Amino acid sequence: MSELRFSLADVAGVRFAVSPANETVMSMWALNDPIRYSLHLPWIDRARAALRRPEVADRVRPLVELAGPRRWLPDFLTPAAQLSTDLADQLDQIAATPPDVVVRDLLSTASRRPPGPFGQALLADPRGLLPQLVEAVRVWYDEAIAPDWPRMRALLDADVAYRAAQLAEGGAGRLFEQIHPSLRWLGDRVVSDDPFERDFDLRGRGLALNPGIFTDRRVLWTLLEESLPVGVYPVRAVGTLWERVSTPPGDPLARVVGAGRAALLHLLDTATTTTDLARRTGMSAGNVSQHLFALHAAGLVARSRSGRHVLYRNTKAGAALLRAARGT
Repeated sequence: MSELRFSLADVAGVRFAVSPANETVMSMWALNDPIRYSLHLPWIDRARAALRRPEVADRVRPLVELAGPRRWLPDFLTPAAQLSTDLADQLDQIAATPPDVVVRDLLSTASRRPPGPFGQALLADPRGLLPQLVEAVRVWYDEAIAPDWPRMRALLDADVAYRAAQLAEGGAGRLFEQIHPSLRWLGDRVVSDDPFERDFDLRGRGLALNPGIFTDRRVLWTLLEESLPVGVYPVRAVGTLWERVSTPPGDPLARVVGAGRAALLHLLDTATTTTDLARRTGMSAGNVSQHLFALHAAGLVARSRSGRHVLYRNTKAGAALLRAARGT
């Protein structure tokens, strides 16, 4: 069990962001355990093909080792992201890690499993070998993550918008109790039912929360109290990541409003962004926007803003139309 203790400043400092570095590093877990991560088999097949190429395997080897089976990740390798952070920013942040912090963070993972050959070499020469690790993350992103990043990013952005709305509507207590079943909010702390036994005070630094595509079973925390606090939680609706949603065959609603608009109405039981709808339907973002404009004008869809995101959701009229079409 882990505990994170909050002050008022920490509650005010809860924030959300998407971390491309986290997804790049943690994607190695899916390669190592495809049965556990079977939802990602379409991606795993492509990623393994990339890793079989000798020129890729050689350059990615440092990351393969540090993110290997049953290993904890050093905190410096999964830096906190800001709302507009891109991979280049995070790679610069990793590259700027002081040598003593690299050593400290690596040693904090040793109780789980001793470092491998690259980890031992990095402990001995953090300044000289850290660039190799940064390059490994960059190459793996380019080869395995970048081709699918737009759809990954859409899913992650939709989750951030959803969670930000939860925080605005219900406060920190509601957020933490709904973000994952293993979390409990006790007024001044979050208690996490996990095997990590982390126990630290946020000390006014707030908490960065990142949805994770390859984080499947529990919320993951930074290992050390000295690190900037980060929690990575399983993203919502990850099972939709690799699927294409179309209008059900014979859908009577499609004959009334058209196939594209019917497909959107079927997906709008929960608040969703245009980008996520485009990803899930295979339509272009422009086409989705045109359909949403028409549905909104007809009073079937409502829209609201959460930060920089615009969320769409069925109105009562839209939900009633769906129920009638489904015969429920």
